[in-house]
Amino acid sequence: MNTTLPPGTAPVKQQFLLSSAVLPLVDDDAAEGSTSHNGAARADVVDTDTRGTGGRKKWTKAQKKEKRGANKGRKFGKVHDQLELCWRIANGKVCEHGDECRFTHDVAAYFAAKPKDIRFPSITNISDVPPFIVGMDMEEEDSSASCESLDHHTTCPSFTESGICRLGLKCRFLGAHAKRDVVTGAITLLEDEEKRAQTALSATELNFVNAETLKLLRSKKYPRPITDSYLKELEAAKGDSNGQEEHADVGGDEVPIDASNIPLSPTELVAKRTGASDSTSSAQADTPDVPLRLQEKRKLNWSGKSYLAPLTTVGNLPFRRLCVTLGADITCGEMGLATSFLTASASEFSLVRRHPSESMFGIQLAGNKPSTLVPATEVLGREFGDAGGIDFVDVNCGCPIDLVFKTGSGSALLDAPAKLGKIVSGMSRALGEIPVTIKLRTGIKDGRNNAHKIMPRAATEWGIGCITLHGRTRQQRYTKLADWEYIKQCVDAVRAREADEGLSPIPIFGGGDCFSSHDYWTNVSSTGVDGVMIGRGALIKPWIFTEVKEHREWDISSRERLQLIGKFAEFGLSHFGTDTTGVNTTRRFLCEALSFQYRYVPIGLLEHLPAKINDRAPAFKGRDELGMCFIDCENSKLMFATSRNTPCQSEQSRLGQNIGDVPRPCARVMVVYTETQEQCTWRGEPGLRYLLR
Repeated sequence: MNTTLPPGTAPVKQQFLLSSAVLPLVDDDAAEGSTSHNGAARADVVDTDTRGTGGRKKWTKAQKKEKRGANKGRKFGKVHDQLELCWRIANGKVCEHGDECRFTHDVAAYFAAKPKDIRFPSITNISDVPPFIVGMDMEEEDSSASCESLDHHTTCPSFTESGICRLGLKCRFLGAHAKRDVVTGAITLLEDEEKRAQTALSATELNFVNAETLKLLRSKKYPRPITDSYLKELEAAKGDSNGQEEHADVGGDEVPIDASNIPLSPTELVAKRTGASDSTSSAQADTPDVPLRLQEKRKLNWSGKSYLAPLTTVGNLPFRRLCVTLGADITCGEMGLATSFLTASASEFSLVRRHPSESMFGIQLAGNKPSTLVPATEVLGREFGDAGGIDFVDVNCGCPIDLVFKTGSGSALLDAPAKLGKIVSGMSRALGEIPVTIKLRTGIKDGRNNAHKIMPRAATEWGIGCITLHGRTRQQRYTKLADWEYIKQCVDAVRAREADEGLSPIPIFGGGDCFSSHDYWTNVSSTGVDGVMIGRGALIKPWIFTEVKEHREWDISSRERLQLIGKFAEFGLSHFGTDTTGVNTTRRFLCEALSFQYRYVPIGLLEHLPAKINDRAPAFKGRDELGMCFIDCENSKLMFATSRNTPCQSEQSRLGQNIGDVPRPCARVMVVYTETQEQCTWRGEPGLRYLLR
């Protein structure tokens, strides 16, 4: 078949083509269109912004009715056991609530209702030929009626990694770390003390917030001496200048602060009540207000390092951990809202969790004024900075979505450089030696780029530790290629300003359309940036960091890809938990990851390199049976029409339309990964289903 592909199509070799028709265009704007960490956009607001200039309206009654139904307006609620066992009883402890506990203490009844243990195969047992998972004994172990769910042939990722499973009897892989007394039927939890000692530091996550801190934040009694002092300075300066400030012409202007309503710090409060001398209280009050000089701030030596972009929802800890194993040097948590941190949102504080393998880790904040961003930074710096939990804090000045932009946050700050300067200066003071970085776009509207004006000021006046520039405006979103020529102009402007003032250069990263080692190093050499921040490229092919490290293009096999997916599942279970809730949460985020990875076209199938991130894939077939599992559902329909091996009816009904956890076109591999209770097999391959059954 000699087929001519239309422009903008991935150049797949003729022997792998099924049709010249290209698959539907993926909407990458939709991937950013939510500030909710459950992956769903607000149900009552529809985005009508087709030109990137803002605008939204309420849904009509008819529109709301249309969105009702299967797989619409997904809600990713937690899934629990049919009978909830008290977690203290599950770990062999005594529950202080006794009979008043709202969870059951009846272990026998719990096991009678608990499903059988899940089998999680080793990633070394993955093959590229059916049944794909080799060496798994599928025979069920005889078990007593009181413990029929126990399976001693399974392995628990959490126990294997750290020598203990924190979920105890609630673990869905319980047979790996429990033994049953033959006579009494009692279950004893096992621990590997030697492994626990060896992995005490390497397997223990960081940045947990304690209950007392959350209580102080909710009651607005958390001490913020640096913030209080800085806001008073801003108020005084505002009065001296008769209120003349530069604000954005979008929503979210800074609200004037009444200094009389600012709560006193603990030191000032004690001095006021005890009648301490003015000199003493003054000396104490001045102590936290002495800002560090720029020379005293911690320097970021990031030249030549690879940087994983902060990614909402998909940039979770398991995914970052996977990227670190593949070569990522710098990682940043998902975007967190400053106001949510100040109101002690537990879900927001979960975003700052850090794995010990992340050698350089930061937190990204979004906000629209100093009175929220500075105190949130002070809280994070005090709680996690002193313990080495964060290495930098990033300010989001590039988020283009309406829900953020309309509040004056994200890319809206590009039109308010004076306010942005106050924000980052206050954050830098609150963090002490921990540096502040910013991530921004070239501008808000096409033809009105202003990053070349902001970046030199940020590098020399505001004490920024690093600048990352995405080569698109807010209006462009992902509709045009990144402007690397403009990125070079901005880098040159910063370097010239630094040379004029005799300052040492700060690292500058570019971003946009990086999809291969060739793209990465070409952009570094042609623009003078210290590195490239990788976002969508890492979502589609996480092994891009290996390619960058080794200066090569990796023609990864389908077996190696499935091993990486299995590793992601392991990391997810270790982080989210191995109980029913953790397994379903891991499955949900696994589907989110696969909803990007299905877009990858193996470079061995291409006529020429490098591959381009914006090229649309034609209908093609893989190099082997396992490779076909990764091809998206449109391809699957064509292969089903030409193949003697068709999936069973249950799986056909799930292809591309019934996978509730997947917001985009799905890959066939998702069907077997999200299988739960149905016992159908796919093309005679029952083993693959057991990776996360």
